[in-house]
Amino acid sequence: MNDRPDKQRQASRQSLLSRGTSQSGVRLYNERLALSLIRRHQSLPKAEIARLTGLSAQTVSVIVRQLESDGLLIREKPRRGKVGQPLVPFSLNPDGAFSVGLKVGRRSGDLMLLDLTGKVRHTLHQPYHVPTPAELLTFVEEGTETLIAELKPRERGRIAGLGIAAPFEPWYGDELGKPPGEAMEAWRGFDLAAEIGKLLGWPIHLCNDATAACAAELLFGKGRDYRDYGYFYIGYFAGGGVVINGSLYQGRSGNAGALGSIPVPSGGGGSQQLIGAASLCVLERELIQAGSDPAVLWRSTEDWPDLGPALERWIDGAALGLAHAAAAVASVIESSAIVIDGAMPANVRARLVERASERLAEVNTRWISPFTITAGTIGSQARAMGAASLPLFANFIIDRDVLFKESA
Repeated sequence: MNDRPDKQRQASRQSLLSRGTSQSGVRLYNERLALSLIRRHQSLPKAEIARLTGLSAQTVSVIVRQLESDGLLIREKPRRGKVGQPLVPFSLNPDGAFSVGLKVGRRSGDLMLLDLTGKVRHTLHQPYHVPTPAELLTFVEEGTETLIAELKPRERGRIAGLGIAAPFEPWYGDELGKPPGEAMEAWRGFDLAAEIGKLLGWPIHLCNDATAACAAELLFGKGRDYRDYGYFYIGYFAGGGVVINGSLYQGRSGNAGALGSIPVPSGGGGSQQLIGAASLCVLERELIQAGSDPAVLWRSTEDWPDLGPALERWIDGAALGLAHAAAAVASVIESSAIVIDGAMPANVRARLVERASERLAEVNTRWISPFTITAGTIGSQARAMGAASLPLFANFIIDRDVLFKESA
């Protein structure tokens, strides 16, 4: 991540730029704690913040007054209780800060503008056959200007940074081991985060794409309903994440939850990795073999035309692989749920989840605690949304893991 100069990080606390959008920004633990609690509960009066944090009423008053002055909190209409003075709740100011998220996929890229409350303000979608570094940098440079075009100058000063959701090794070949082409080889040794940082001058945060999708479901979707669960995201390649005790578990190198590597049955009686059964590149291959144009999968992930038998075959095969992988994950973390999401229309996702639940009956789940297979709620925007959340949490939340636990 790129830090702003030390001189700027030591600027006056009265400046939102120094407090809210730099690493010295809302760094004080108690301020971030207050923002985290308000985010979770949507709104809180000072008395309730004091009760939840154990801080004195005077300390909380100082914190809230400063955050309100910075434009991060707004006061709502007083609420009269049974006794005493009316309570004044405070909520996050949607215009208090913004961040940009970039999803880098094998067939498309997405840019997203997120506000402090997690609301999506604007999105851009760019399909391509094979991404090149130069093409992606152009998309980022031109796209970010489009995203922020309607922001006022003062609001542009509240942009906390840009998060990137991308495969850690984008140059690898396909699921069958085919080596990457010349275009993908251009990614080897290319530092995407550094180059985007040079273009925009913002702090840059990098995260694995499937991990980012899992984080988005945890923070903004139904993931908050479960304490422990496995998460599968079906993109060009299948991947996933693991949530334990309400926190996203990333492992020592950020690659934990690489669920696409789980061995599952193959059609020939042997085994294959889930990536070879449930990835959208498998459906792409099915369409090519059927003489159909696979580009329809990437032009819009919200509405696909009738894909005929190719889609039916893919759903059935992907569902079997997901059922076996779901049982494997549940046997390790004793999850109450397995969440499946992906870059596909909601009706296709619903059919995939339903079929995976049916095919679970074919899997030996003896001694595995019962669990449900359920659909995610964010869909194709999950990776970009997870990426866009990174700068906000880095600047305005105590710690991402603390936030996840608080949201459980």
